[in-house]
Amino acid sequence: MIPRYIVDFDLHSLPRVKTDVAVIGAGIAGLYTALQASEYADVVMISKKGLDDSNTRWAQGGIAAVTAKSDSPALHRQDTLIAGAGLCSYAAVEVLVHEGPERLKELIAYGTEFDKDAQGRYELTKEGAHSKRRILHAHGDATGAEIVRALSARVREHANITVLENHFAIDVVTQDGECVGVIVQNPEGGLFFLESNATVLATGGAGQLYRYTTNPDIATADGIAMAYRAGARIKDVEFIQFHPTALYYPGAPRFLISEAVRGEGAILRNTSGERFMEKYHPQKELAPRDVVARAIVSEMERTHSAYVYLDITHESEELIKHRFPTIYRFCLQYGLDMVTDWIPVAPACHYIMGGVQTDLNGETSTRRLFACGEVSCTGVHGANRLASNSLSEAVVFGHRIVRRIRELSPLPEVRPFAAVEPKRTSRSVDTREQRVRLQKLMLRHVGLKRQEKGLRKALDELERMQRFFYGVYRDREAFEFLNLLNTAVLTTRAALLREESRGGHYRIDFPNKDDLIWRKHIIQSIGEGVREESEQYDVE
Repeated sequence: MIPRYIVDFDLHSLPRVKTDVAVIGAGIAGLYTALQASEYADVVMISKKGLDDSNTRWAQGGIAAVTAKSDSPALHRQDTLIAGAGLCSYAAVEVLVHEGPERLKELIAYGTEFDKDAQGRYELTKEGAHSKRRILHAHGDATGAEIVRALSARVREHANITVLENHFAIDVVTQDGECVGVIVQNPEGGLFFLESNATVLATGGAGQLYRYTTNPDIATADGIAMAYRAGARIKDVEFIQFHPTALYYPGAPRFLISEAVRGEGAILRNTSGERFMEKYHPQKELAPRDVVARAIVSEMERTHSAYVYLDITHESEELIKHRFPTIYRFCLQYGLDMVTDWIPVAPACHYIMGGVQTDLNGETSTRRLFACGEVSCTGVHGANRLASNSLSEAVVFGHRIVRRIRELSPLPEVRPFAAVEPKRTSRSVDTREQRVRLQKLMLRHVGLKRQEKGLRKALDELERMQRFFYGVYRDREAFEFLNLLNTAVLTTRAALLREESRGGHYRIDFPNKDDLIWRKHIIQSIGEGVREESEQYDVE
């Protein structure tokens, strides 16, 4: 049983900080939303590490938006719907493709410097499942770092934004069914109540659910778990995207080798040196990510290998070094030269398509609580995110969130109360050890390929681990583990229920997509349990 709060507190005595808008998270979603809101309101940003630490910082490929005359919102919509495997919200995709170009202009106005060619035109690249070149990038393959640089500089200098670094948001506080703020832990371990007229979860993804991930160690599903405990609906969390090409090399982390490398001509070879993607999909290396990832695993199994190769050696040294300087330098640290060497790669957890369900204005089912970026489920990504739509989604819906916040009435007076869990007992638990155990369990049974036996085994074990919710914890690592455990239960439960294969969810025992029964969403909430919701649109 997952408790309402994972920490005891008493609002009668807890220090209180008031603000108009609280933003939890410091990636593109949090930074952009804070800047937009600061034009009319006071904003407090909570970053559990530094302002520069986020998933966004590691984003390589770029941001997808229609800017070329040969492209159109209709084509971008079509590509997104096809990649989403029948579960995208048509309305949400329409919002993304039509509003994305304007939000891109705002990123540029905030100081983001995207790459240009010799004639001063923005360079565009192509990634998997895109029919046109529409991906803008920065410093070759450091798009996320450039966006964070530009936005964080603006945030730091803005008088209406207070940034609290190395602070951790533990739980969303609700009153009469609506969000009134969050319980925050400061760097010294003390708690305070951040009261706000609106709270925006921009906490990023859930990569640390798995032992191998392209995400940094801060991606611990905090926002999904906090929202669930606060009564918000969680949608489609069975759809986990495993990026096909993460570096697989002794002593090296699972560093992301961007899809843009394949977009610029790289091919995949098995350990026998054979190109294999033509056997699996007509788009070959540029097929949707779930297709490429499963094809790689199939080749690994067939050749009894732990990796395959990514080969771009047929392209010029000038192109490789100019277009992929970050990847080139990183590989070189480990003695791998992209110009002359095939790069060993294997799939790793990369992105969660599901998350906190929102409407088209980013508001969750808990009033005054909003979600933006990877933590949210706007409906844009469906069962499988189209490459480089994530950064676009963050700014498009961040803008809409701020527009909606401006319409909110003032927050009613917050009545002090105490939240004490009577079952809580002081017990010594090594949550770091338990985190590794959870990650291995998820990798083994709730990974790229799933089946009923393994999913049931994982769910049984995760439910036994729920006893850890009733300990007394004081450190961030422990709270992160509890959030991972919370989200692991939701993900595994949904994966067991969905008896088909679609997008980022693949069942060995149900290998086909079943539109007749399963063209619908699985939604979970602490108050309503589990329910299903059909998706109505048709892909043309």
